[in-house]
Amino acid sequence: MPATLLRANDPLLQPYTIKHLTLRNRIMSTAHEPNYHEDGMPKDRYRLYHVEKAKGGIALTMTAGSAVVSRDSPPAFGNLLAYKDEIVPWLAKLADECHTHGAAVMIQLTHLGRRTNWNKADWLPVLSASPVREPAHRAFPKEMEDWDIERIVADYASAAERMKAAGLDGFEFECYGHLMDAFWSPATNQRDDLYNGSIDNRLRFTMRVLEAVRKAVGPDFLVGCRLVADEDWDKGLSKAEGLEICHRLKASGLVDFLNIIRGHIEHDAPLAKVIPVAGMQAAPHLDFAGEVRAATKFPVFHAARINDVATARHAIAEGKLDMVGMTRAHIADPHIARKIAEGREADIRPCVGATYCLDRIYEGHEALCIHNPATGREAQMPHVVAKAQGPRRRIAVIGAGPAGLEAARVTAARGHEVTLFEASGNPGGQIRLAAQAKRRRELIAIADWRAEQCERLGVAMKFNQLVEASDIRDLGADVVIVATGGLPQNVTIEEGADLAVSSWDILSGDVKPADDVLLYDDNGAHPGMAAAELIAEAGASLEILSPERFFAPEMGGLNLVPYMKTFTERQVRITTMTRLRALKRQGNKIQAVLWSPYSETDSATRLVDQVVVENATAPLADLYFDLKEESSNRGEVDYEAFVAGRPQTKRTNPSGRFQLFRIGDAVASRNIHAAIYDALRLCVVL
Repeated sequence: MPATLLRANDPLLQPYTIKHLTLRNRIMSTAHEPNYHEDGMPKDRYRLYHVEKAKGGIALTMTAGSAVVSRDSPPAFGNLLAYKDEIVPWLAKLADECHTHGAAVMIQLTHLGRRTNWNKADWLPVLSASPVREPAHRAFPKEMEDWDIERIVADYASAAERMKAAGLDGFEFECYGHLMDAFWSPATNQRDDLYNGSIDNRLRFTMRVLEAVRKAVGPDFLVGCRLVADEDWDKGLSKAEGLEICHRLKASGLVDFLNIIRGHIEHDAPLAKVIPVAGMQAAPHLDFAGEVRAATKFPVFHAARINDVATARHAIAEGKLDMVGMTRAHIADPHIARKIAEGREADIRPCVGATYCLDRIYEGHEALCIHNPATGREAQMPHVVAKAQGPRRRIAVIGAGPAGLEAARVTAARGHEVTLFEASGNPGGQIRLAAQAKRRRELIAIADWRAEQCERLGVAMKFNQLVEASDIRDLGADVVIVATGGLPQNVTIEEGADLAVSSWDILSGDVKPADDVLLYDDNGAHPGMAAAELIAEAGASLEILSPERFFAPEMGGLNLVPYMKTFTERQVRITTMTRLRALKRQGNKIQAVLWSPYSETDSATRLVDQVVVENATAPLADLYFDLKEESSNRGEVDYEAFVAGRPQTKRTNPSGRFQLFRIGDAVASRNIHAAIYDALRLCVVL
């Protein structure tokens, strides 16, 4: 069958009509809050993020996760303020531009209930169905009174009117750890009035909201619910109750679709089951969502780690879903639908499940993809690299880690002649080391995708070549980019540092875990945790020592969950706010001297078989310094131009034959995103 005919019959590319709205295909991005707002409004950065997905062929982009309808629902994740009239023109601008590119736009509305904090915004009491504390945000809510119910029902209706006035195609209500479903769940509803007891009573608040909203927006405007249909929790909403709620919502005639969730979000561990991270099951709730669709015979949307096209296609082809949410996948590549339609599935930048995006949101930062730095920076950084207008240049990139691979990919896409050198036999650098941890093996796709793109673009890739300055001189390059990464450092131990091994030694398998191990993590990110996980799984007795007040501070709660599961099961001891000052040989053991920053004295000792230290990396930059005085810019970077996305024009050495730059960990120890972002913003203007 011809490829064009196959694409014409692709289940993912078939249109879908819901009420009056026809969506151009079956791919959507479900509601999430990227924290790109300005003063609670979806201004330019927010708008361009969604417009890029519209350009990329998506059928439906769902904004906000969630927009709050009341003043006493202060933002917890950078939420939009749907209770303010000034949101209307900003949303209208976003919707109009997405519509121009063929995508529909909806929004998610909510009252966060107990899932926020009282000590922000207007300092109003947090409220819920009952005064049951939410551990994640640590709030003790007020039980809603009759006048609270009346005003919040009115707030929902007012917010709905604003969404219609903005020209959106519809909206959904969040019923997933927020106020509305707090009435549904036995875990959070302890009332003794007409809002508890039977399912009808527990749905009373929801139905009042839906009736008020329909009165405000009319019968034709699209309204749905993103709802938990099984909390998978002995204290919570059962599957039978969840299905019954779905049936009753359908029977009400007040909603047009259901967006299905399974699980609860009382704290980070169950949240990671709802939103799985790398190493966890892909599409874990897809079959359940399909059960709901089969039982209700009603439009069903769903998203939960559906990262790949094959799974998404299966979800539609088998009738499990009407619209498939590929939300994190679109953070990695907003052009998925267009690439499918053009027969370029192999060019889709893969979501690797790192969940750097959501961990940043939950830590109060903006969403960023671990390996697509253009996401959220659409005003400055392109998702599609354009050909250079100037002369073709000869580019030498040294190092095939994430920074070097991205530099080679981007400069080749610009049309330059690119040679990529790598001392080892394979691309990937530190990513290849990180992917040794079986739970994080998907990370290797960051390197594999770039290597494939480089090959397609004609990059000359030379492996097993340890490059020296003379090699660069002979090449006659116009631009030299040093992306040689770094090597483990151990600069915090005052005495006996040579008695320790590094996390790299453990992860690579060069050093086997001993029986009794102390791991000192002076970085607080994945390398130390991954090494600790491997040591614990090897059966060693392990203590993790951290100088930080908060454990693993460079890692968000979702990614910490699987590590903590292992540490708990293996009875790993965790000690914080303590430094490792010295190591001393004592027989066939190592004595570790611990130091307290609070008493400023040695606080204790440990006698162990092995000490592992994670202290990030020191730049491997000898080649850079060997070439510095021969370069036209002496390695200097114009930071104003770098940040603004303008070409580097420094010429401080008139006799220099080439421009010289270093990027990624060859500059300083950071992370994968920083390395790739360095490469993109330098090279996209070369």
